[in-house]
Amino acid sequence: MKEKLQYFPITSFSVVMGLTGLTIAFGKFYHLQWLPKIFYDISIFTVLGLFVTFIVLYGLKLANYPDEVSKDFHHRIRINFFSTISISLLLLSIAFYTYYPLLSIVLWWAGVILHTVFMFKTISFWIQHNFEIQHFNPAWFIPVVGNILIPVSGVEYAPVIFSFFFFAAGFFFWIILFTIFLYRAVFHAQLPEKFIPTFFILLAPPAVGFISYMRIAASWDALSVFMLFMAYFFVVLLITMYKSFTKLRFFMSWWAFTFPLAAVTIASAVAFQVTHFAGFKIIAWIMIVATIIAVGIVAWNTYLQARKGEICVNED
Repeated sequence: MKEKLQYFPITSFSVVMGLTGLTIAFGKFYHLQWLPKIFYDISIFTVLGLFVTFIVLYGLKLANYPDEVSKDFHHRIRINFFSTISISLLLLSIAFYTYYPLLSIVLWWAGVILHTVFMFKTISFWIQHNFEIQHFNPAWFIPVVGNILIPVSGVEYAPVIFSFFFFAAGFFFWIILFTIFLYRAVFHAQLPEKFIPTFFILLAPPAVGFISYMRIAASWDALSVFMLFMAYFFVVLLITMYKSFTKLRFFMSWWAFTFPLAAVTIASAVAFQVTHFAGFKIIAWIMIVATIIAVGIVAWNTYLQARKGEICVNED
């Protein structure tokens, strides 16, 4: 048991991200009267309990094995996943926005403060260390593009100009990092099998960017439509690449499939709410079914891997 705690992975918080994304989608569908409230109720407290469990476990790892946590924080790949903790807080804030506003405010401020620290620490780490192009993978989007989540509930808890700061930083790094990613994917060796599921992270920035922009500007304009349709473009692109995903061995990185699918689901529901165009409703339903299936498959494989003792092992 001690060895399992020693190697408890920081990537575990991507599980919380995926499940919270689905929870927010259930909440959106409930408010649009597309689904009963029971799905939202069960999901929101399940994911909160899971987050608290992971925080306790990683806290125990920090207390008992600080060198292992330090190793994670100075690892070229794993450092990017520390922001999944702060992003989980921000997502939980969004999930509790209408359910329990006071808790939502606390979660949002905790998420903003922690995410700001992780973001600047990670960018500093990138600048101060020498990286080769093969070190790059879509997980690099997490600490900086995660900024785009802050305005979703932040417009209610702080001046709008505060939200614009984080939106601008996230949008800027989305463009920059996507350029690097495309160069890496086209002109260099393929990503290792373990990181191929992280291709789905490409869906999240435009989908969340659309939702965030609608919260800040409340405007169905060229920029909002651009981001929404870029999300759809990446959905179609990944569908055409399905052969890259069908023969993969299971890794915890499969959870990268889940939150981006949920983000596109929520973006489609918001688009329908704004335009009342039936096509967006159809897409939202297709995407939530795809998200539920993805979560089910990944959760089942996580359970099987845990039974085999293949989780919480030395990844080095």
